[in-house]
Amino acid sequence: MSHVLDLACDLIRRRSVTPEDAGCLPLIGGRLESAGFRVEHLRYGEVDNLWAVHGTTGPTLIFLGHTDVVPSGPEASWRSPPFEPTIRDGRLYGRGAADMKGSVAAMVVALERFVAAHPHHRGRVGLLLTSDEEGPTNLDGVRKVVEHFRAFGERIDWCVVGEPSAKERLGDLVRVGRRGSLSGTLSVRGVQGHVAYPEKALNPIHAFAPALAELTAERWDEGNSDFPPTSFQVSNLNAGTGATNVIPGELEALINFRYCTASRSEDLRARAEAILHRHGLDFAIDWNLSGEPFLTPPGGVLRETVLAVCRELCGIDPEQSTGGGTSDGRFIAPMGVEVVEIGPVNATIHKVDECVAVEELEQLPQLYRAVCERLLIET
Repeated sequence: MSHVLDLACDLIRRRSVTPEDAGCLPLIGGRLESAGFRVEHLRYGEVDNLWAVHGTTGPTLIFLGHTDVVPSGPEASWRSPPFEPTIRDGRLYGRGAADMKGSVAAMVVALERFVAAHPHHRGRVGLLLTSDEEGPTNLDGVRKVVEHFRAFGERIDWCVVGEPSAKERLGDLVRVGRRGSLSGTLSVRGVQGHVAYPEKALNPIHAFAPALAELTAERWDEGNSDFPPTSFQVSNLNAGTGATNVIPGELEALINFRYCTASRSEDLRARAEAILHRHGLDFAIDWNLSGEPFLTPPGGVLRETVLAVCRELCGIDPEQSTGGGTSDGRFIAPMGVEVVEIGPVNATIHKVDECVAVEELEQLPQLYRAVCERLLIET
């Protein structure tokens, strides 16, 4: 068994469902300390974070990932136990195999090999890991570590995120940015009453329906050359008492904007609220901005380096995308950091029988190491 496969299996065996780390970070920290890295374990609340760095001065390249995973769901639905790594038909199966314990293992092995071959490399190379990426708030993970970095004047130039990015094979897609995510919990107040006497009540569902139609029809922006247009979605709509003869007194809707650099979060909030006011609704809305959009522009050193490495090692000219959901790169980018995401195929993430191709998993440390050498040896 290869070094990266062995480590990936060891990590998958650990039931590190958010925010539990289940010993993944101490294992990784010990390995990197043995390789000459300075390691900090940063715990905030129930969340464990690890910061490991090699080198002292100069430009800094970091790899970013997470050890936590989503729940497996009913284990009986899996062909093999989700926390018992299993190799079948050339694929490694297990929760986190693709998202993203395979990438984490590849990062660790790549860094070990890089510093062993180049102990006196220029600049610094580091690894930042958290046990709180898959959770709903991400308050005590990379977001909190960035506050720590700012307080202590930590500088980062380039960040490679190991999120599963590929569509069909390793290297066929590189994420060069991400959309922002603005969520809202909307409460629309009505007047509860008997369905037989609607004149004595105010149905918040009926009141909200025209506003919802306008919100969904609104063209928020046209996007731009780097991003698709901003989208608006309702992810949950809830009202009622459970009785068929009662008009509810309140409605709650969960809404979300995935927005691009053509819009600003404050403008989206104002426009949405203006629509609600225009329809005369009695409402309250609690907004949560989980991340601004970011982009590493064409010509950026990291972007061009990763593209060149993919062409050379994977034999493919990658698609350059800003699609998908969010990642912890959204917390690093505002530090003025170039951020690029490259990892394995994402077809099975969060699914039953999550898996990664063993051949591509074993190729991934070569790719990550090549990025290190292009940035910290050859330039």
